Amino acid sequence: MEKVCSNCRAVLAKETKADWCPACGGALVVREELIEAVEVKAVPQEVDHRGILLPRRFPVGGIITPQ
Repeated sequence: MEKVCSNCRAVLAKETKADWCPACGGALVVREELIEAVEVKAVPQEVDHRGILLPRRFPVGGIITPQ
């Protein structure tokens, strides 16, 4: 289960304890993890100072954005 902001769609890290989104103040929704996200656990994701997961990066640089 993962926490996602209903307003800005930010995904919070599992260890983040928050009732509201630290980025925009929106309500958090708890949902099942996506299958693609569960399969790609080889590289750990970065977490910023607010506890929000940052987008994955290519090994040679750039950000992987979902379509």
